[in-house]
Amino acid sequence: MIEAPAPEAHDGTSWRESAVEFVSARMELLALEARLAGRETGRRGALIAIIAGCGMTAWLTGTAGLIGWVATAGDGIAWHWVALAAAVLHLILAGIAVMVLRRPAPPAFPLVRAELSKDREWILNLKDKPQP
Repeated sequence: MIEAPAPEAHDGTSWRESAVEFVSARMELLALEARLAGRETGRRGALIAIIAGCGMTAWLTGTAGLIGWVATAGDGIAWHWVALAAAVLHLILAGIAVMVLRRPAPPAFPLVRAELSKDREWILNLKDKPQP
């Protein structure tokens, strides 16, 4: 004769272990997505620094070019054209960086949101079912 296994004691330990495991899994997922969000923030910060540096360089070389142009007006191609060309180049680079920065970033924490949505739905379905 085959005997059924003895029922587990319902002292709450398996529930607590499951809850700890559940929270641990969600915290790992949150940590992973926080690292990804940190990388995105760092990339955007670097682009902002590039924009600021290129803008300042364009302003400085543009000013130097204009001063040189006024000082040597009418004597052919002088150093100020090179300075103005450098200013235009830096403005183009800053414009490219602005366009890259304006692209929408991916939504933050998509995996955590999806898992929490699934958990919420599971809990709602659990509440709807009558307990034996």
